[in-house]
Amino acid sequence: MKAIELIKPAGRGEASLLEEIDLNRLPRHVAIIMDGNGRWAQKRHLPRIAGHRVGVKIARQAIETCARLKIPALTLYAFSLENWRRPQAEVDFLMRLLREYLKKELPSINKNNIRLLMIGRMEQLPEGVRKDIEAAMRLTSKNTGMKLVVALNYGGRAELVDAFNAILDRVRLNGLLAFRADEETISQNLYTAGLPDPDLLIRTSGEMRVSNFLLWQIAYAELYITDALWPDFSREKLLEALLNYQQRERRYGGLGNGRERGKSD
Repeated sequence: MKAIELIKPAGRGEASLLEEIDLNRLPRHVAIIMDGNGRWAQKRHLPRIAGHRVGVKIARQAIETCARLKIPALTLYAFSLENWRRPQAEVDFLMRLLREYLKKELPSINKNNIRLLMIGRMEQLPEGVRKDIEAAMRLTSKNTGMKLVVALNYGGRAELVDAFNAILDRVRLNGLLAFRADEETISQNLYTAGLPDPDLLIRTSGEMRVSNFLLWQIAYAELYITDALWPDFSREKLLEALLNYQQRERRYGGLGNGRERGKSD
């Protein structure tokens, strides 16, 4: 079955990309740092909130595309712990925008069998936002399709701190004086426990950094950096990223096919 049968292309570029994509070699988990909303708006002499509104539309398009391609998990970096430093008016708008998105899109998310998950320090969010998130996760908790993970009030270092403290609490509670943690123990205590690690990390806006995002989980992720600002990250650009991923050879530190033994990267 070709990808062209799953998604109706909007133009010749998309149609060509869809024909090239191998549905059997798609990543199990795509993570996206959605960067550039503010710069997109400023370039057009618009308020920053205009960029955020367009960014939500692009996120909806990315979710739809990944779900139709049957990618098991998609994680979107929506709001970091550091984003509280932004002007209060912008932070308040982002929280309202999230609640607006959930109200508008949740019926469609549920209808399409997508399970919504949130990762981050939920307890620090405004009460109304937290309640809406909890209700959305309950409503979709039995869905078996793509897992849509939204990183909200999230930081990679904070996640590791929370994981280590959870492990220490359990050790103290059970009096395990000889306990030693391993990688599996840590993974099981991360916000993303039960999800595969990302195979592909996409960053928009051309910035060459991971911005404290999924620091443990992206150890072997393929990185795809694009100069496109998030509001310009069309479905065609997403398909280009997926095709680029399929053209790479994943070695996980070992030798790939055709490489000579004894030589390293």
